[in-house]
Amino acid sequence: MPPDNAPRRRQKAPPPGETGQEALYLRSLSDRQIPVHVKLRDGETVSGWIEYFDDRMIRLTREGKPNLFIYKHQIRTITEHGRDGRRRNRKEPTADLAGEDSQ
Repeated sequence: MPPDNAPRRRQKAPPPGETGQEALYLRSLSDRQIPVHVKLRDGETVSGWIEYFDDRMIRLTREGKPNLFIYKHQIRTITEHGRDGRRRNRKEPTADLAGEDSQ
């Protein structure tokens, strides 16, 4: 038992569950029509650009193929790629949606 005159430690508050950064990042990708690869939980990867998103899904627009509506809980990662289809040279930002309301 600590002595009565010992300073008490302040407990840290838990981190916020939602920071709003996901929406900012997806809006940036959508506004600039950045090509992305979306890796799904089942291992499949689909490519295109994010035309629309909301709190539960994204719409991936693809050239020459049907557009896809993908639920966020099915997404493992979203990776940016250059307009020519190659990976970008700089440190590559990814959005990890695995922690989002997995059902």
